[in-house]
Amino acid sequence: MSHEVLNLQQAAAHVFVDANDLRHVAQRGEIAAQKRGDDWFFEHRALDEWAQRNLLAAKPKTLSEVHRSMADGDRRARREVFSIVPLFRTDGISLDLLAKTKGGAIRDMTDLAIATGLVYDDEGLFKELVDREEAAPTAVGRNAAFLHPRYHDPYFFEDTFIAYGRARRPVFFGAPDGEGTRHFFMICSTDHERHLQILARLALLAHGTALMERLDLAESADDVIAAVRDCESEFVK
Repeated sequence: MSHEVLNLQQAAAHVFVDANDLRHVAQRGEIAAQKRGDDWFFEHRALDEWAQRNLLAAKPKTLSEVHRSMADGDRRARREVFSIVPLFRTDGISLDLLAKTKGGAIRDMTDLAIATGLVYDDEGLFKELVDREEAAPTAVGRNAAFLHPRYHDPYFFEDTFIAYGRARRPVFFGAPDGEGTRHFFMICSTDHERHLQILARLALLAHGTALMERLDLAESADDVIAAVRDCESEFVK
């Protein structure tokens, strides 16, 4: 599916943006696309890569609009209410990352994901995470970074989960505010649409709730999961 080609309407629906807005993005050359006749066509993996960058750079209002579109899609498809809480596992959480550098933090988070036993390609995952950071940092300020492979490949993982690591000291990770990053989330998803929804939900919780402050005070993996549960519940209400 990662090499599937989508037309403009399909692509816009997939990344939850207006088709005219996506056309303008393609016309400006901000995303790889081909024009054939009157329509535009997008490779699935390039589209996902653009959508990830777009979400990380989005302001809270835009994130909320995207998230609302995703929730509406779930309701139309009669899916159960989406929550990221079940995606956190105690064996994928660490409150004592020793990394002092960006590369060290990526390696630590890769090892943490591997510890869950759900990663199929250890070195492939590490390389994709490095490529993602070289293309565009995943740090968003607020001491948070949302690591993920540059090109989403559902076959990296046996199941969808989120790994979380808190560094002993802030690591310079390319945050737009120039500050260090202490809270690292790694999105490990087997589903393209859920991958984007997880990223949007995490970014909204980081910017719009007390999640970061709660995580600063967490003393155990259970505290981390409780903080996510409480802040997500507050946000959803």
